[in-house]
Formats: sequence, C-alpha cells, structure tokens
Amino acid sequence: MTASQTASLDVRHLPGLSYSARVGAAEEACEKNLRNLQRLGRSLCNIHLLESERLRHPLSAMGRTIDGDFVVRFRYDDDDPKKSENQFEKLVESLYNAGLSIEARDGDNSSIILFVRLASEEALVAAVYNSRVQDWLHGVCHTAPEQDAQAMLDSAVLSQAERLRIVYNLITRSIDKGGAGITPRVGDWHDVDAILPLHDQEFNKSWLKEWSRKYFLSVEDLTKIRDHYGEKIAFYFAFLQSYFTFLLSPSIVGTIAYFAFPSFSIIIGIVICLWSIIFVEYWTLQEVDLAVQWKVHGVSSIQHVRPEFTPEKETEDPVTGVTVKVFSPYKRLVRQALQVPFALVAGTALGCLITLCFGIEIFISEVYDGSFKGILVYLPTALLATLEPSLTGILTSVAARLTDYENYPTADAHEAALIQKTFVFNLITGYLPVYLTAFFYIPFGPLIGPYLDVLDLLAHEFANDPLHPTKPSMRFQVDEWRLRKEVIYFGITAQIIDQIFEVVVPYVKHRWASYMKSRSTLRRSLSIKLAAKKSVHTVNDPIDEIVFLTRVRNEIELEEYDVNTDLREMCMQFGYLTNFSIVWPLTPLCFLVNNWIELRSDAVKICYDMRRPVPHRADTIGPWLSNLGFLTALGSINSAALIFLFSGDTDSTSVMGRIRSWGFLATIIASEQLYFGVREFVRYGMRQLESKGLMQERRAQFLARREFFNRILKVRSGARGEGINTVTRADGEKQDTRMSEETGCSDSRGEVRSIDRRKGLGKCLRMGREIMRQQASQEKKRQ
Repeated sequence: MTASQTASLDVRHLPGLSYSARVGAAEEACEKNLRNLQRLGRSLCNIHLLESERLRHPLSAMGRTIDGDFVVRFRYDDDDPKKSENQFEKLVESLYNAGLSIEARDGDNSSIILFVRLASEEALVAAVYNSRVQDWLHGVCHTAPEQDAQAMLDSAVLSQAERLRIVYNLITRSIDKGGAGITPRVGDWHDVDAILPLHDQEFNKSWLKEWSRKYFLSVEDLTKIRDHYGEKIAFYFAFLQSYFTFLLSPSIVGTIAYFAFPSFSIIIGIVICLWSIIFVEYWTLQEVDLAVQWKVHGVSSIQHVRPEFTPEKETEDPVTGVTVKVFSPYKRLVRQALQVPFALVAGTALGCLITLCFGIEIFISEVYDGSFKGILVYLPTALLATLEPSLTGILTSVAARLTDYENYPTADAHEAALIQKTFVFNLITGYLPVYLTAFFYIPFGPLIGPYLDVLDLLAHEFANDPLHPTKPSMRFQVDEWRLRKEVIYFGITAQIIDQIFEVVVPYVKHRWASYMKSRSTLRRSLSIKLAAKKSVHTVNDPIDEIVFLTRVRNEIELEEYDVNTDLREMCMQFGYLTNFSIVWPLTPLCFLVNNWIELRSDAVKICYDMRRPVPHRADTIGPWLSNLGFLTALGSINSAALIFLFSGDTDSTSVMGRIRSWGFLATIIASEQLYFGVREFVRYGMRQLESKGLMQERRAQFLARREFFNRILKVRSGARGEGINTVTRADGEKQDTRMSEETGCSDSRGEVRSIDRRKGLGKCLRMGREIMRQQASQEKKRQ
C-alpha cells in the first residue's frame, strides 16, 4: 500500500473488527508507510473516516473539494501522545455516534482540523423533522409538520443557517439527547478549542457589494442575513437599521435647535425624551413582527441545558411529563443577592479610579503651569488607559465567576445575567466623567478652587529650580465650556476611535497574519515540490488543497464574533443621545452619520475580521431592550436636571445656587413621574396600532384551530351518519310500543307518566302533537 493510498484509507474496509480496533489498524498502517510523520495527528492527517455521498453544501477547495459543515480543531500534546490519542479517538467516536462523518487534515502547531458534516441525506431529513416537531410542540410553529418528513423538507426551504444550526446542535447537544456532547474547553473537551463554520466568500462579496449601493435596508436584506447568519445576527442589524432610521427626526430637530435655539433648550429636551420613548416602544413591537415573520416567536422557550449546569435533582416536568434537571430557584436567588455587594465594590473601585484621574487632569490642565506640563498633561490618560482595562478585566472575571456560581440552566439565561452585571461597568466608565463635569466640577468648582491653588503652590516648591525660580500659575477658574467639549468628544472623536479599533486594527492584524501565513505556505509548497522530485513524503498539505487549508487555518485564528459587543456599543450610544443631547444638539446628527458607517463596517468585520458566527435563533435582542428602557428613564431625569441647572446663567455661582435649591430635587421627581405617564400613554397608543406580526400570528392560530375543529367534526359526522343509516323509522316505532307496554300506559290516553317515553324521534313528535291537541280542547271547554 502506497502512502497516497494510505492517506485515503477508509476504516470501513477493515471488516470483522470493532470500531476502536479498526481505527487502531488504520493508524498502524499509516505509521508503517509514513514513518516521518509525528506519532499523533499527522499519522491521521489524511484519513477519510467515512465515505458517503456528497451533501448539498460542500466546502470548496481550489482543485479539490472537502465536504464539511463545521470545522473542529483538536490540539494534541506532543509530550503525552498516548493521552492525546485516547482523547482524539473519543472525539471521533462521539461525532460518529451522533450521525456525523469526519475528515481530518493537519492543522499546524500541534493540532488537527476535522471537517464535520451529516453522514447522509436521511440524517439531515430526520434532524430537520425533529427540529420542526419541537417547534410545533413549544408553540413556535402553529401548523403541525407533515407526517412525511421528506415531503415536509421538500415543501419548505432549508436555509443555510438552519442547516448549520442543526449540525451544531448535534455536535454540542448532550449524548442522552442524541448529540455528541462536545463543548470546546469544557469538561473532557479541553483539547477542542474551536468549532466554527467557514465563511461563504461568494455570499460575503455579494452582500457587501449590494449594501454599498444602498442607504436603507429592506426586510428582504435582513431576511438574507437571517438565512445565512441566523436570527440573532439578523436582529442586531434590524435594530441598527431601525435606530438609524429613527435618528433622522432628532437630527433635523437638533440641527435647527443648534442654530435657532439657545443652549440647553427645553424644546430639544422634550423632543429627545419623547423620541426615545417612542423608539423603545416601537422596537418592542417590531421585534414581535420580525419574530413572527421569521417563525421564531417564542423560540426562547426551546433551550438546551448548558454543559456547565449542575442540577440539584431530577424531576418530572408538570407540562410535558419529561424528566428534567432542576436547581432550586430559592438557592439561586440567595446567590443572586451577592450581586448587590459586588455592584457596590465594582462601582466604588471604578468610580474612585475615574474620579482620581479626573482630578489629576483638572489640576494639570487648568491649574499647574510648571515644569514638564506638556508631558504631565497626558498622565491621566495614561493612567486610565493602563489601569481601567486591567480593573475592568478583573471585575469582568469576577462577574463571570459569580454568574457561573448562580448556576443558570440555559445559555441565554447565563448570558443575560452576565450582560446585566457588566452593564454596570459600562455605565460607570462611559458616563461618570460627564456626570462629574456637569454635577460636580461646574457647580462646585469655586469651592474646590482654593485646594487646587494650594496644591499648585506645593508643586512649584518641589519643582522650582533655585537658580531659576518660576512664579505660581494664575488662580483656578472653572471652564464653563468643559461639559460641551466632553460631549463633543464622545459624539465625534470617540466614535472615530472606536471605528478604527473595531475595523481598521483587526483588518491590519489579519492582513499581517495572512502575509506571514503566505510566506509559510510558500515555503511548504517549495518543500513539497522538492520532496516530490526526491520521491520522499513530507508532512504537508496535498498540493491541490494548500490554498484552501491555508484559508481554513487563517479563519480559525480569527477572533470569535460576539453580537453583544456591538449591541453594547449601540446601547451606550443611545444612552449618550438621551442623556447629553441637551448639551450639544448636533449629537444625533453625528450618531446618524456614524451608524450609516457602522452598518457597513460591522458587515465587513463579520466577513473578514471575525470567524463566521454560529447561527443561533432568537426572538429578541435580549436584555438590551430593558437596558434601553432604563437609559430612556435616566435620560429624561438627566435632561430635566441639566435644563434646570444650565438654561439660564451658566456661571458656577449661579449653577451652585440652583443645585442646592429644592427646585432641583422637585425637577428630578417631576420629570420621573412625567416620564412614566408619557411612556404608558405611548405604550397604549402603540398597542392600538395593528401589528402585522401579531395579526399574522393570530390568523395562524385561528387557521390551525379551525383545521383541527373541522377534522373533529368530520370524524363525528361520519360516526353519526353511520348510526342514522342503521336505525329506521319502523325500529323507532317498535321501540316506542315496547316502552309503552313496559310502563303500562298508552299514548292515546294523553297521560305522560315518564320522561323516558320522550325518547326517539317519532315518539317526540307524537307527544308534541298530542299535547297541543289537549291544550286546544281544554281551551275550548273553558270558553
């Protein structure tokens, strides 16, 4: 057997042996003919574990095709090859037993790449049918699937996202649920560090080309994203598109207010507050419409148990009767109570750091005028850039461990809890500097000025050269324009910086990595050609797969895409708009331009800078919707407070007098109550509008119930028809005569002795006629 034949060995060609024995025999055959290979991985590099018909969505290489829906990377330990062999065999067996076929390739850097796909078309049909049945049982779909699974699949279009989701569920679902039970870096699968689908380059190119020609996205555009990347990604782009469209009205009003109205105009405050309430309520309904249209409304009720979930016991589900693993909600509630001290500690730590850097920046930029000021002015920025990410990383790690300790059963519940904890950090780091300026620096600047002057004198005493003394700087004065400068920075400069770090930097890193990989690939190609001339086999890719496998390795090295990162960015931007647009009315216009770019840059980021995300289903943007509502309420209070403080004279003395007055507190309370009143009014008005999604869902429910009711009527009418055909009028009369004899009474006497005598159609008619005659005769006698 030659090396090339061994490379394509099929373990099914070794009859009479168990699966493990067949794999072992295949390995021995490879090691015998490829002695220059490493003991693991490379001995299995080109083994085809299964030969089955090609599926509908292959991963194409240049010159050769490798079938696969997902790529799984397995890292092995060169120092402990036996353990790695056992783990690899366990991985392959788990995938095989789940109905999947596998093809292996060298992954470089002590790793193996597995191309995983469904073993047959029949397995795909069964998996899709099972998924549709689960949707119907949980009320996601109101129409029961057809009994013929193949006919059901032929009648409904199977999107690429649904196919990938089904295969991913087979890989990650627990073994008792029919899956392989593989979760990267969890439990026994620490050697599996990546499970991902590969990018469809043709789709990505057409997607970006089409979007580059559009200003607004249609529902059809969003549906294409949903069919390719899944509902979770599609909901983000739908939200961003709706947000972008809604920004048109405050942008126009803000531009007019900037040129026509005075600063801190109450008109722009009312417009922004009302706009934010309408947008949140509109998106709440829009989510339902999209969920119904994409047939995922209520899909959050279908959740798989997390591998990390530790159940307290097993019990029977009172609704489905299925045995489920549960954890006491009371114990989880006690564990959740730890969030309160954690939030206090995290808020205090981040608040102290930001306040310290804020004070240093105020002192150096506005008070200190001594030596090295040109360098020291960057000290606060350097401190924040160094300490804030480290502190936030530590707190995020603690939040993740605390969320794990709370022991949520599903991935969505775990994700939502972690998002809410980290959202506290985002609020503090994002808004605290502006709040310090608005409610501390400007109002109380005259009070802290003397302390800063003393610090300035002390700094000059230590920094002065005795031979060349310098005079202290001029006394501290409050910069009344500082608040506007900070809002402008967050509205323009910070958005540009975020775009650079979000798109440009990853692109440069990816291009550099691709360049280094191309050099490595070139050296490998030259090595293969040289080895071919010498008829010596080297551990390299087949020549016709080099380009494809290089692309696969590059995609594996990319970062995972987390849609919550982009949702967090938009949520924080929404908070800036609702809280601080009153300071600089052009803020909505800046965000409008930024979000037009954001729509396209996020598409570029997903296509080229990130791994292709696994398609996940969702019927909402998750906890970010409640966060938007919170920011809307916070914005209404903050806008009212800023208008009260700065709408008149903006000097520090006047502002300090207002912030100390009872009117300031009364304004906050009144604005809060007004917000809740307006929100309920808008919510009521929105509900009066006919939602297309809800109307479509109600119609589907009605048609499903009517069809079910018609089936029942058809069955019952058939049974009733059989009964009528078997009973004749003569039979009824005979039964009446028999009942009369048994009761000892006669119908001609007109005496009604028993209710049983009214049985039968003929009996009832005769009784009715006799009663009417008797009553008529009695009436005549009375007359």
